[in-house]
Amino acid sequence: MKALILVGGYGTRLRPLTLTQPKPLVEFANKPMMLHQMEALAAVGVDTVVLAVSYRAEQLEQEMTVHADRLGVKLVFSLEEEPLGTAGPLALARKHLEGDDPFFVLNSDVICDFPFKQMIDFHKDHGKEGTIAVTKVEEPSKYGVVVFDESNGAIADFVEKPQEYVGNKINAGLYIFNSAILDRIPLKPTSIEKEIFPEMAASGNLFAFVLPGFWMDVGQPKDFLKGMALFLNHVHTTKSENLATGKNIHETATIRGNVLVDPTATVGENCVIGPDVVIGPRVKIEGGVRIQHSTILSDSVTQLVFLFFKYTLQTISNYSWVSGSIVGRKCHIGSWVRIENICVIGDDVVNKIYVNTFSLTFIFQVVKDELYLNGASVLPHKSIAVNVPSKDIIM
Repeated sequence: MKALILVGGYGTRLRPLTLTQPKPLVEFANKPMMLHQMEALAAVGVDTVVLAVSYRAEQLEQEMTVHADRLGVKLVFSLEEEPLGTAGPLALARKHLEGDDPFFVLNSDVICDFPFKQMIDFHKDHGKEGTIAVTKVEEPSKYGVVVFDESNGAIADFVEKPQEYVGNKINAGLYIFNSAILDRIPLKPTSIEKEIFPEMAASGNLFAFVLPGFWMDVGQPKDFLKGMALFLNHVHTTKSENLATGKNIHETATIRGNVLVDPTATVGENCVIGPDVVIGPRVKIEGGVRIQHSTILSDSVTQLVFLFFKYTLQTISNYSWVSGSIVGRKCHIGSWVRIENICVIGDDVVNKIYVNTFSLTFIFQVVKDELYLNGASVLPHKSIAVNVPSKDIIM
């Protein structure tokens, strides 16, 4: 069985994290976002994954080929020379997708339980061209609503951002199609939601599968953090042994609620971590730090070598507070710093290196000591030396 993942966008909503890497590679719960999808696809027998790419294809290939080999999945890269929308990539990759078996199509920034086996069974049972996964939301007016027969899933209509209530189930960005859909899609920029789906629904060839469990489009920071909390709750109920454990969490540290700590990370004495926190590989949290509703991405500890001496660049220094924020890779936060309200600190944010050649002293700062950041977005390779009390972009 085959799958196509739509990874062609620039990820502008998730900047500054996507300024240094494509969105599918941004770590979500200590894995590249797209790896969650690939693992779930491989688990149901998908052996070929087509990546519809237009941006940083080389970086995606370098990173994901290793994971694909481990999973026994063949990766195929379908390169768009111009943006083709959400349907055009299927036409471009037609030779890789057509055949007797149905194939999956996924939006790359969707996180859920990925009930692909149930979707396959549902698709085979109704026997038509397409299946769309739908999910219930509290504010359907913000989305495109799918109107369908609750008794059998047959889709009747799509209503984009309805002003009046017509339903509360929206397109979840996960599909299964038969090859017949490829005859409907021209090789040009085409919207699958606005041009292809209404045509399929009108001919009775499109059905809705209602997703059980959690779902989130994690393509922007506040939804990324909300999706992380939903994911951690799912892990707690299904594989709680994967949450915070290990010898590198100090015995005086307190873990509250759902917390995921990579085994290579360290948490210092008297820290309070959680709820809803992810701490990535090789991150060092010093003493007295408080972190909640946040993620600290990987490689935030880097050993720098000068002659025969090593210095560790630490990520969250003593007595700092991080709440509702994302700290990118290879970053250093000073002591007594307060970061909150959807701050996003880009990758590899390192200030100048000051070297005293006599004492071999190394000083690194990203956010200097005793500063306050309130909703700031800090671009890569920057340093903060003053308070940022409002939602500013530091360029």
